[in-house]
Amino acid sequence: MADLKSTFLNVYSVLKSELLNDPAFEFSDDARQWIDRMLDYNVPGGKLNRGLSVIDSYKLLKEGEALTDDEIFLASALGWCIEWLQAYFLVLDDIMDNSHTRRGQPCWFRVPKVGLIAANDGVLLRNHIPRILKNHFKGKPYYVDLLDLFNEVEFQTASGQMIDLITTLEGEKDLSKYTLTLHRRIVQYKTAYYSFYLPVACALLMAGENLDNHVDVKNILVEMGTYFQVQDDYLDCFGDPETIGKIGTDIEDFKCSWLVVKALELSNEQQKRILYEHYGKPDPANVAKVKALYNELNLQGVFEEYESQSYQKIVNSIEAHPSKAVQAVLKSFLAKIYKRQK
Repeated sequence: MADLKSTFLNVYSVLKSELLNDPAFEFSDDARQWIDRMLDYNVPGGKLNRGLSVIDSYKLLKEGEALTDDEIFLASALGWCIEWLQAYFLVLDDIMDNSHTRRGQPCWFRVPKVGLIAANDGVLLRNHIPRILKNHFKGKPYYVDLLDLFNEVEFQTASGQMIDLITTLEGEKDLSKYTLTLHRRIVQYKTAYYSFYLPVACALLMAGENLDNHVDVKNILVEMGTYFQVQDDYLDCFGDPETIGKIGTDIEDFKCSWLVVKALELSNEQQKRILYEHYGKPDPANVAKVKALYNELNLQGVFEEYESQSYQKIVNSIEAHPSKAVQAVLKSFLAKIYKRQK
C-alpha cells in the first residue's frame, strides 16, 4: 500500500507540473509560485482515500490481471481529479463556514495574504479538473462520459451543500425541520456521490463499462455513504478527539446530525424541550445538557443497532450483485469503513 501511495504522489507532481505549464495561459513567475503553493497546501494533504480507491477499484475490476504502467497512471490521474474536486469543495466550504483549521493547519483563506483570493483559488481548482482530463483522456472512448460524470457529481454535491446551508440559517433555527428524510437528503447529495460513487464510477468507465448499466452499484454506494456519514455524526459526539483528529462541534453548530434526529424521534415532550432549549448554543453548559440527554436516551446503543442493521443490509445488496468483481470492489469499500473509530 505504501508503494501504491508513493506512485500516486508521483503522479500528483506530474499533473501539477503540467498545470503550471498549461499552454492556454501565460504564467508570470508570481502566478506560477502562487498556484504551486496553493496546490501543495490544499490538494495532497488529506488521507487520499477517495483518490487511492480509484486504483484499488480498477485493480479489482481487472480481476487480478497485472496493470500496465499506463493504466496505473490513468487510474491515478482520475483519483487526483477527485482529490482536486475535494480540495475545491473544502477551500470554499471553509470560507462559508468561517472555519479556522482544516487537516491540522489553518484553512487556506486564513493564511496571511490569501484571504478571499481563496474564492478564486477554489474556482481554479475546479477548472484544473477538465484540464487534467483533456491532457490524458481526450482520445479515450469514455472521455465525454468522464466529463459528464464529474459535472453531474459536482452539481449534486453543491446542491447538497445548499440544503445544508439553508437548513442551518441563523435566525431560522427550527429543530422541527430535522427529520431522517432531510438528514438523508443532505448526506446523499453532499457526501455520498462524490466520496463513494465517484471513485468507483471512474474505475468502471476506465474498465469500459457503461454507467447506465450500474445504477444498482450507485445505489449501494450511496447507501454506504449514508452509513459513513451517520458514523461521522456519531464520532463527532462520542469519538475520541485524539483519534479522530478534530473536536466535534455539531451540537454547537446546530447541525442536522443523525444523533439529534434520533433524539427528537425518541424523546418525550420534556426531553424535547431540553433539546429545543440547548441545541445549537455555543456555551459548553448547553452542549453538556444535550450530551447528557443523548446518554439518557442511550443513543450509543441505538447507533450500534443501526450500524449492525445497516451493515447487514449493505452486505445483502452486495451479495445479490451478479458480478464477483463488482462485489469485490463494494466489499473492499465496506471493509474500510465498518466499525471505524476515525
